[in-house]
Amino acid sequence: MKPSPTPSPGGALRAAQAALAAEHAAAYGYGVIGARVAPARATEAREAYAGHLARRDRLTRTVRELGGAPQPAEAAYALPFELRTPADTERLAAVIEDRVAGAYSDLVRSAGGQLRREAADALSAAAVRAARWRGVGVAFPGLTERS
Repeated sequence: MKPSPTPSPGGALRAAQAALAAEHAAAYGYGVIGARVAPARATEAREAYAGHLARRDRLTRTVRELGGAPQPAEAAYALPFELRTPADTERLAAVIEDRVAGAYSDLVRSAGGQLRREAADALSAAAVRAARWRGVGVAFPGLTERS
């Protein structure tokens, strides 16, 4: 059995900054989704938006605790495709959650202790939301965009 690598403080800071950037982008994306999603899924979109804002705020504190200056949000983010239908908004939500899961996957690998636990919880939550939006889960959440 191969021992797991020892987390490095610099690696954890870089991964926390990347997760923070993913949360900024997710909050922006859910703002767009909220304006276009089908009424039946509006509550789900609002809850996801609120969850991403809360995690963004926690990560801002975490980055400071790790000795970094939190990366600010961009003024706007390019969407990966045009939203023409409610189905497009659901697909965008799944893509956002996949990207967030990927960022937290990196943080799980780079961090230790309580930060690792929080990153694993965030990865799990993003994977569940992605599966709900998509209608099906993936085998290895957080790793699908790496292939």
